[in-house]
Amino acid sequence: MLLPAGALPRAVAVLSFSVLLSSRGAAQRRPAPSNLSASCWSRPHPVNMFNSYHVKFQHSKALTSPYPGSHIERSQVPEDKVGWLTEWEDYNPVEYTAKSVLAGPSWADPQINHEGFSPKFNERDGEVERKSLNGLYVVENGRPRNPVGRTGLTGRGLLGRWGPNHAADPVVTRWKRDGSGNKVAHPVSGKNILQFVAIKRRDCGEWLAFPEFQEEALNSLEKSPEEKAKLEKQLQKLFSQDHFVVYRGYVDDPRNTDNAWMETEAVNYHDETGETMDNLPLEAGDDAGVVKWVDISEKLELYASHSYFIKLVTEKRGAHWSEDPGSEYHE
Repeated sequence: MLLPAGALPRAVAVLSFSVLLSSRGAAQRRPAPSNLSASCWSRPHPVNMFNSYHVKFQHSKALTSPYPGSHIERSQVPEDKVGWLTEWEDYNPVEYTAKSVLAGPSWADPQINHEGFSPKFNERDGEVERKSLNGLYVVENGRPRNPVGRTGLTGRGLLGRWGPNHAADPVVTRWKRDGSGNKVAHPVSGKNILQFVAIKRRDCGEWLAFPEFQEEALNSLEKSPEEKAKLEKQLQKLFSQDHFVVYRGYVDDPRNTDNAWMETEAVNYHDETGETMDNLPLEAGDDAGVVKWVDISEKLELYASHSYFIKLVTEKRGAHWSEDPGSEYHE
């Protein structure tokens, strides 16, 4: 779901869930989940960057072809040519913006040369946040430039905004408990085991830590208005509990282009007693094949950077991560 950056963490995540109760075509939200299936793609060309939280990030899925939802092939970008500081006079990226974006929905910008369109990049532009969570970005020939580097494709692809497209992603956790309600400690590390809500995408079989909670984890699209209202009330109770920002910055996403890219603020919402989530039965919906509580440990195999974000949560909560004491909370 697309939201203005810079909002308070609680407000960002509360909106990210409650807005999902409205129609799928609402403005300021993620592209349809069918486009998110591209998270299953390979990551062949790692290029390092750091966000404001000093998290090492890789620019790789943004180099894959074909582009999601199309037959468009990106121009190939060698690993040593990704960075903009490397001169490449022969760089000839493919221009592509999806018809669904060009149709002019409320969540999308017009084309750069459209009459009357004068975006204010690197600042708040009316109701649109065009600041990047990673700082200032270059604007060249009227177009913003991807801060990580070349992608082999210009235009916006499936993304609505020129420049950063902001999202808010929740990580929902609780303590693992036994039949008597006591916290369960790991037999080796002695630390309590943390669990999080994970979904397994039906289209690719990959586990994700950031579900679109209402639609994918609670199947809200199939609920009655009364059931949706009850869900929203319970979620608001969850969001009022302890939380912290796990990550803020650039997202290596297969929809990214040279001129449009995804950024996120991932927030951990923790149900300390477990009582709130006990009243929210998990039910796979939308594109989710399986949704369940998963024990957190270093053995997890999650999509892309999700494992690292989950590790940060265990560090903050003082929970179990590794059976090797020497590797606890260290790279």
